[in-house]
Amino acid sequence: MTLTLMTLLCLGLSLGPRMPVKAGTLPKPIIWADPGSVIAWWRPVTIWCQGTLEAQEYCLDKEGSASPWDRQNPLDPRYKAKFSIQHMTEQFAGRYRCYYLSPTGWSEHSDPLELVVTGFYIKPTLSALPSPVVPSGGHVTLQCGSWQRFGRFILTKEGEHKPIWTLDSQQHPYGQFQAVFPVGPVTPSDRRTFRCYGYYMSKPQMWSDPSDPLELMVSGLKWYLKVLVGVSVAFVLLLSLVLLLFLMRHWRQGKSRRSEESLDMKDRQAENDGQRDRQATVSEDPQDVTYAQLNHLTLRRETTSSSSQSEEPPAQPSVYASLAIH
Repeated sequence: MTLTLMTLLCLGLSLGPRMPVKAGTLPKPIIWADPGSVIAWWRPVTIWCQGTLEAQEYCLDKEGSASPWDRQNPLDPRYKAKFSIQHMTEQFAGRYRCYYLSPTGWSEHSDPLELVVTGFYIKPTLSALPSPVVPSGGHVTLQCGSWQRFGRFILTKEGEHKPIWTLDSQQHPYGQFQAVFPVGPVTPSDRRTFRCYGYYMSKPQMWSDPSDPLELMVSGLKWYLKVLVGVSVAFVLLLSLVLLLFLMRHWRQGKSRRSEESLDMKDRQAENDGQRDRQATVSEDPQDVTYAQLNHLTLRRETTSSSSQSEEPPAQPSVYASLAIH
């Protein structure tokens, strides 16, 4: 009996932190990644583990690595802890679980969190068949393809942190590898922006670059309203441009007319100045000449009587004198 007790005690001590001995039923913690579980190469990511207020320590396990992979003290108010990864690389890609220690013992492990790194391979192409315009309630086929021999393709939807669909690739007769994802029924309220990735079966947590985004447009009243708003905005912009060109042309014409009027005024002013100069030149001549006719008889002193005055005066030549008036 004593030997059996000692054996069990040594076994429990040897397990240590690798296999926690639970002394009670504790809530299973919650694990998640911020900003998400699909992280581009060299970008930062934080793994969060949330337990209870009684948690004293949090541990993080990574599948295939020594346990625990990391330990952290809880943050205030002590019911969660964070595990930071400054630069995401293939070294940190994998499957994680977390658990915590409380005064009553160790908790269960959380559900697994699969952390994926993207950007290792060239992006695939994503297309909609027969068209990205889908009637409300209809179905569409999304085709993800690449010339690389990817073993699987993943389809993701904007706003969701987990892949919505994973399919094995099939080789097309002309050589391309692809997967076909049927989507539907499509409703106007659904998020309709998709991307796809590819990866090799031997490295399931190392994905390619994401494809270009593909947005499905749902035909119906809302879709037509969206088109109408777009056309209206384009029309307003075009009208504003035409009005701006008209105003610029009108302004230039007005400026040209003002320039011509200014030149005409300068010409008239110059002409008036010339006339005034000519008049000033004439008025500045040495003298004006006035001619006066002088009767020779009136210059002689009257010595005869009134009878003699009535006599007919002899014919005498007139004398002209020029008088200079200054």
